[in-house]
Amino acid sequence: MRLSRSFLASFLLLFLGLFVADGQRVPALFIFGDSFFDVGNNNNLVTLIKANFPPYGRDFVTKQPTGRFCNGKLAADFTAESLGFTSYPQAYLSIEASGNNLLMGANFASAASGYFDATADLYHAISLSQQLEYYREYRRRVVEIVGRSNASRITSGAIYFLSAGNSDFLQNYYVDPLLQSTYSFDHFSDILLHSYTNFIRGLYALGARRIGVTTLPPMGCLPAAMTLYGLGVNECVERLNNDAVSFNKKLNATSKRLQNRLSSLILVVIDIYQPLFNLSTNPTPNGFFEAKRACCVSGVLATAMLCNSYSLGTCVNASDYVFWDGFHPSEAANNFIVRTLIPSGVQLIS
Repeated sequence: MRLSRSFLASFLLLFLGLFVADGQRVPALFIFGDSFFDVGNNNNLVTLIKANFPPYGRDFVTKQPTGRFCNGKLAADFTAESLGFTSYPQAYLSIEASGNNLLMGANFASAASGYFDATADLYHAISLSQQLEYYREYRRRVVEIVGRSNASRITSGAIYFLSAGNSDFLQNYYVDPLLQSTYSFDHFSDILLHSYTNFIRGLYALGARRIGVTTLPPMGCLPAAMTLYGLGVNECVERLNNDAVSFNKKLNATSKRLQNRLSSLILVVIDIYQPLFNLSTNPTPNGFFEAKRACCVSGVLATAMLCNSYSLGTCVNASDYVFWDGFHPSEAANNFIVRTLIPSGVQLIS
């Protein structure tokens, strides 16, 4: 029995090595964060924040809803393709996340999660601290499959991506008067960045060395935000965008300090703010038709349960739209953003 386990581990490592050599640039990909990256973890939770029903996923490869908050592929999917992966890391809570599928990484992201654990608790999502615990569990499972040494090669050579913060503001801070009266924006931002620091340190302690973190998007340009906070003016809400810029500056500064303090850590801040702002304010030169309204239900607030197959008005061609629903970019916009940002991520694979 001991011999067969050893043989299996060696075989799997050889298979992995051949797979990487055949165009895949890194052994594995790990995804953490919120609905921008969630590929179906919330499907298995008791929460209203789900996207596992039509018309979500109508333009995905399978033409079926998967739990992605999009009509098709997420930025994380396009990123995996750009790294040479021929399939995508599975949602960790799905039945597909088992056996050999785990050797290419896993996706732990959960819609409505954030740096602030209370945000995830509010919507019964998976907090970032719990996502880190799931990653610890993942590591133990992979050790059982390929052995400790081989598992270490997979995780140490992998790339890690994180997207968070948007829900902390749009789905928590801005809608909670008590939270706003207790903390100024700067103070709340500092709380989030303290959690971010702990998360990066936690990943680093578990062997992660190449981490990419996305900035906040232009929050004031999301259709739902324009409706809720735009005072009837169908334009980007400058106050929210200014807040995003302020937070992103702090994120950059915090990330630089972490990289300086943690030996051999490559921590890259990936600026999604600017490309999405450009699309939102000037869509036509980049091949888009509509940036103020979302495709799903042709509306502004529609997301999760409000974007469903019984609603009227969903657009025919989502590639004309920057936003699929009130909070999330369309597949076409996700593709544009990733293509724009590939040069900034080169450091992660060099």
